[in-house]
Amino acid sequence: MQEHAYNCLYRAYLALGDAPKALHMHQRYVAMRDSISGEQRAKELLRIDLTYGFESEQLADSLRQVDQRRQAEFAYQTRLAKERDQKRVFLFSAIGVLVVAGGLWSRLRYMQRSRKLVQQERDRSERLLLNILPRPIAEELKATGRAKAREVDGVSILFTDFHDFTSMTDRLGAQDLVAEIDACFRAFDGFATHHGLEKIKTIGDAYMCAGGLPEPRGGSARDTVLAALAMQAWLKERAAQRDSEGLPSFRMRAGIHTGSVVAGIVGNSKFQYDIWGDTVNTAARMEAAGEVDEVNISEATFALVKDEPGLSFSPRGRVQVKGKGELAMFFARLRG
Repeated sequence: MQEHAYNCLYRAYLALGDAPKALHMHQRYVAMRDSISGEQRAKELLRIDLTYGFESEQLADSLRQVDQRRQAEFAYQTRLAKERDQKRVFLFSAIGVLVVAGGLWSRLRYMQRSRKLVQQERDRSERLLLNILPRPIAEELKATGRAKAREVDGVSILFTDFHDFTSMTDRLGAQDLVAEIDACFRAFDGFATHHGLEKIKTIGDAYMCAGGLPEPRGGSARDTVLAALAMQAWLKERAAQRDSEGLPSFRMRAGIHTGSVVAGIVGNSKFQYDIWGDTVNTAARMEAAGEVDEVNISEATFALVKDEPGLSFSPRGRVQVKGKGELAMFFARLRG
């Protein structure tokens, strides 16, 4: 309003021709106008500054928000990467554990199979050793590498020998002859085992076993006589069967003597449990002085079994024996 008033006065004094006053009013008008213009510019500048400051603050806020989002995104990506790494580590660890477990399982199975094979071989060796040697002798041999020879009392030795064996070799081929001997000796093995006898060896067509080895035991003489009688009975039945088929058959003598022997293993290879002593020689003489289909026993054996139920005896008197002179002998038979 002042600016407008000064401008009107300026025009009025100019119209009246009052130049000094018109100039003065004009100066006041210009000064007011410049003053108003300066205030407006100041306000504009202030407005601009405020606007700029607001926008700057908004920009700063936006930048802060962007930075926060960036940091949040970075933290999120870092967490994802960490989780992925953990999952990879867990996966690889699980695979590693499975691989190690598989390797250990395979190793365990291999060791189990190896132990099983070793045990099978050990059992096979054990069976083979026990097939050759009595258990106490085998245990001693495994423990010390040797088995000492021992004197054992009260051993009843049984010898058997096929009658007229030489003529049988002419009537049978080699394979048939060996097969028939094998069949007979397998049966004898069964009777010896059943009666608790220890098989010593076979020599050609002779079979040798003993009761009361490797340790003395009561009743071993009776068991030896019963085993010999069972062998004779079996061989008679087989002979009857083969005779009916027109095949040659074996008949045999059997002799038993009881006494002391030395039993053990000698040598370093091809171990064989064997017995020595005069008792062995006398038992062989009992077999040689016997008769076919009979079990010939010595006086010493008779003294041990004479009161056994189920057995009967036929005295033979004193029989001349090569290298022994006259020896009393008895045929042992099953009673009734």
